Amino acid sequence: MNGSEVLRIVDAIHRDKGIEKEIVFSGIEAAILSAARKHYGEDSEIVVEIDRMTGAVSASLDETPLDSEELGDLLGRIAAQTAKQVMIQKIREAERDSVYDEYMELKSHLVSGVVTRTDHGVVSINLGKIEAILPKSEQIPGESHRVSDRVRAVVLDVRKAGSRVKVVLSRIHPEFVRRLFEVEIPEVSDRIIEVRSLSREAGYRSKVAVSCYDNNIDSVGACVGVRGSRIKTIVDELDGERIDIVRWNDSLQVLIPNAMQPAEVEDVILCPMLGRVIVLVRDDQLSLAIGKKGQNVRLASKLVGWDIEVMTQEELDEQLERSVAAFCQIPGITEDLAESLVSQGFFSFDDLSVIEPDHLQELSGFSAEECEKIVEHAENEAEREEQEADRRKALEREARRVEKEAAQLDAMTGKSLPGEKASDETPAQATSKPQAEEEATTSDSSDESSENQTPDAVEEDTSKSVEEDGGSEKSVVQSAGQDVPDTASEESSATKAEEQTEAGS
Repeated sequence: MNGSEVLRIVDAIHRDKGIEKEIVFSGIEAAILSAARKHYGEDSEIVVEIDRMTGAVSASLDETPLDSEELGDLLGRIAAQTAKQVMIQKIREAERDSVYDEYMELKSHLVSGVVTRTDHGVVSINLGKIEAILPKSEQIPGESHRVSDRVRAVVLDVRKAGSRVKVVLSRIHPEFVRRLFEVEIPEVSDRIIEVRSLSREAGYRSKVAVSCYDNNIDSVGACVGVRGSRIKTIVDELDGERIDIVRWNDSLQVLIPNAMQPAEVEDVILCPMLGRVIVLVRDDQLSLAIGKKGQNVRLASKLVGWDIEVMTQEELDEQLERSVAAFCQIPGITEDLAESLVSQGFFSFDDLSVIEPDHLQELSGFSAEECEKIVEHAENEAEREEQEADRRKALEREARRVEKEAAQLDAMTGKSLPGEKASDETPAQATSKPQAEEEATTSDSSDESSENQTPDAVEEDTSKSVEEDGGSEKSVVQSAGQDVPDTASEESSATKAEEQTEAGS
């Protein structure tokens, strides 16, 4: 293999695989070195070099240069095969490293690919050089993908897996919304409008705070577009997810009411020591400010980076009163000090347990030792309240479990509906009871009918009953081989004789 062939091979691999030429040269040198050690022994001191300009290969054994004939013998058929395998391995490793570096630079960036297959919710997407995966957990709730669909997502993770590179994509990450804004809104990609903050609950709702460096441009209007044309494209990509665009402001007093939209905020009270904000709203705005399952206030809190508590003025007054009364129970805290602490946002023992002793000392004028005792007392009370809350939750869970088991038992045993008298009867008893009631009803009806019948009718019924009973007894006795007298006929003859005697007299 002459120098020109080496250069041609190196250049071809560099162009086809995107691998640096130096890495290819090093791979060929390692392959020749591996073949030489198989020939001369693993302990041999062999050095192999390739001229980067001419491609000429040179080698030395124990600091003695090898001539071209010896080098040719070195690269015989078996040695050449070994060298080829080593070179292929080195090239694959270099290719893997190249792909890894490329996609590491694309981390959190938007990529696009075609769905090649789906397996139990996991979507494989061909990105060109590599096949990435979109796990079920990183897909927008409710969306589905079919083979040949084109999908956009952000690169979530890149890692080496043996000889391959594994690329994981995401469509639920907040960065996905940011990248869509950069693609669909030119002012964002040109850095005229900046996405300052973003919070998201994928598939449901997002809040995006934007600002503009040009006062002549409305940042919110530019993102929405004419009749919502721009934002509609993003909403469609997010499978109908609602997007609130918020005007950014460096002042929290302005930013927080913007973030709480569409609710109207009456006042904002900052508690810097705790990183908390109290937002006051009217009664008719309370549910709107909190949002469905707390979604609106939760997203607003993530957007501004502060904990937000929403309440009405009446609720705040009640909270202040309870907090002052609780703090006054701590030895050493006066009512004035309690009111001062509450005015700065310390509403509970848990809040008070994290106060800086220096700050408490400044407010109270107490000594450092007294302040430490107050904080320690607050910590103990906070721990007690936490244990009590855990106990209540455990009792509630147990009550729900018992109620659920009772409902399941009712469904299995067919227990009567609420409001009906409970029954402990077995299924057999429950079945026989209606029959007994029916027989009792029939008997009562028969008795009532008997009372209303005439004597003749009663006598006739009695005769019929006797005849039936007699017939039954007769059949039993006859089956045993005995004669049975007709008692009904004898009674009838006796009755007629008595009537004739009475008529003669």
